[in-house]
Amino acid sequence: MNAIWLTIAAALLAPVHGAEPGSDSRFVGSLACAACHAKETSAWQGSQHRVAMQVADEKTVRGNFNAARLSYAGVTSTFTKRDGKFFVRTDGPDGKLHDYEVRYTFGVEPLQQYLIELRGGRLQALSIAWDVDKKRWFHLYPKERIGSADELHWTRPSQNWNTMCADCHSTGLRKNYDAAADRFQTRWSEINLGCEACHGPGSAHVTWAQARRDGKPYADDGAKGLAARLDERRGVTWTRDNTAATATRSKSRSTEREIDVCAQCHARRGQIADGYTAGKPFLDYYRPALLSAPLYHPDGQQRDEVYDWGSFLQSKMYTAGVTCSDCHEPHGGKLRAEGNAVCTQCHAPAKFDSATHHHHVAGGKGAQCANCHMPTATYMQIDPRHDHSLRVPRPDLSVQLGTPNACNACHSNHDARWAAAQVKSWIGHDATGYQRFAAAFAAGNAGAVGAGAKLRAIAGDATQPAIVRATALSWLNANANTATLDLAMAGLRDASPLVRLGALEALSGAPAELRLRYALPLLSDPLRTIRIEAASLLADVPLSAASAEQRAAFDRATAEYVEAQRYNADRADARGSAALQRRPRRRARQSRRLRGAARRCRARGAGPERCNRTGPAVRTGVHQSCGYVSRAGTRSRRRARVARRRQDVAKRHAVASCARVDPGPGEAQC
Repeated sequence: MNAIWLTIAAALLAPVHGAEPGSDSRFVGSLACAACHAKETSAWQGSQHRVAMQVADEKTVRGNFNAARLSYAGVTSTFTKRDGKFFVRTDGPDGKLHDYEVRYTFGVEPLQQYLIELRGGRLQALSIAWDVDKKRWFHLYPKERIGSADELHWTRPSQNWNTMCADCHSTGLRKNYDAAADRFQTRWSEINLGCEACHGPGSAHVTWAQARRDGKPYADDGAKGLAARLDERRGVTWTRDNTAATATRSKSRSTEREIDVCAQCHARRGQIADGYTAGKPFLDYYRPALLSAPLYHPDGQQRDEVYDWGSFLQSKMYTAGVTCSDCHEPHGGKLRAEGNAVCTQCHAPAKFDSATHHHHVAGGKGAQCANCHMPTATYMQIDPRHDHSLRVPRPDLSVQLGTPNACNACHSNHDARWAAAQVKSWIGHDATGYQRFAAAFAAGNAGAVGAGAKLRAIAGDATQPAIVRATALSWLNANANTATLDLAMAGLRDASPLVRLGALEALSGAPAELRLRYALPLLSDPLRTIRIEAASLLADVPLSAASAEQRAAFDRATAEYVEAQRYNADRADARGSAALQRRPRRRARQSRRLRGAARRCRARGAGPERCNRTGPAVRTGVHQSCGYVSRAGTRSRRRARVARRRQDVAKRHAVASCARVDPGPGEAQC
């Protein structure tokens, strides 16, 4: 036992990077946890979290560096090793061949990527990756011809690790971008995803454990020195009575702690500040994407790479109280049971794991729950990922709206009409399912006549998941009619921060007096994302009628907004946004400097659209997509950004907004 405590003491005394400013707890590393938590550590050792990022060496590199070659777009890249180091000779930012040392490995399966260091502390993800199963090099853009001038080239900002990837592959990360020097000094407490990535800084917990061992007093609020108690499942059971086919939770889930910890990396979101640790509010550090195109299909299925959170929040499982660790063992990352057994923990196998339910041969692919209810989409060419919206297959919607469905993913020799007919023959009618917003979202995407009424129905339906209501609100224009304005007002007071965020977006096209009246209270919202969204809406609104307290709240929220843009100052759009926010506050000189910096940033190829695949340039942080950015995504962003700018102008002049979200019968025109 003495050796164990010597290990813990050494961890506490060791230099710690990324300690929390103003906090009593520091990052101590996973070694300090292993002494007492051997079982959990053993599971973590076999997880992908442990190998999320590693120093490139003989043990970690999977790829063939024995003079292997890959030709792509007229460039032949050569992979070699010498003196224990790994190199790739490939085209650099000038289009010429150079030798680059591989500094780090990124991930481990089904593919492994490699990070190369360029000037200014930039680590760039090479677009040539190693296929672990087939043992071959392949390019992430096989149908493209990505040259050095292309925004998708590996040397460009879209493939930058510091901004796009680092926060989710290392523990205790600080981006540390210096805009004046145009340089990153990114640091981490642990290179991979260790214990403290999910549990928070551990020094206070180690102190608690040592005090307990020594019989010394320790001021404890029940948290045992942990930054967050991930105990939402403690004492909870899922049980089925004699008549129920599906289990129910013994008590309602009362917090989002566990799901928020997972969302840090398993959500499509923009980062607005450094320093998130377990237990802190998710929306104080990130601005999540809603269920909008081009990220999602109109029925909510994943389209782009969305990392599960947004999908899960629209599911019936989430509403029932399921958490991530009900299905996934969190330390090893594996399912709690294999195959259908993970589902039959709650769903009676006699009803659901039977031919009368799945209508396929027992044990075959069609009898697997996940194949029908969690169909995969493939990203980065070889990485299939399950959709976590846990939905009923809807080939009938494929017929109506062109959305994908699980049936035709397997039965590709038939069309959606055939699949819809099969389902109808089994159950006597078209399937329904839990997600009921596809028609409204499709109409909203298309700008169809009647879209406004459909979106209002979704936004005002309290039985819809919060992220669905928020998305519907975000597409509405509060200035369109009284019914929409009433919905937006209610949304601003909603208990869900996502709904409040969607309601603020609905206000973006309203006249200044309406934005002032309704957005002003949200300058003091408990969550930073909401506060800075409100500040953005009020940037061009005179505050002469506001009280001194309200003006002070605006100044505080504006400072947070500008700080969020400073955090993302390596992006041209962030610098430009900060300038625009400051201009109404009569800081013209500083605004000109920021705009000049933004122009220089664009000249380096960091256009405002880079890696922001949610559509328009996001006010408060790029929605990261690490490793792969599609050409279609960049084109969609440009189109959506231009459309959003035109739309904002139209809205604020009360022109064309009614055509987008039409008023209902008898309601006032804009």
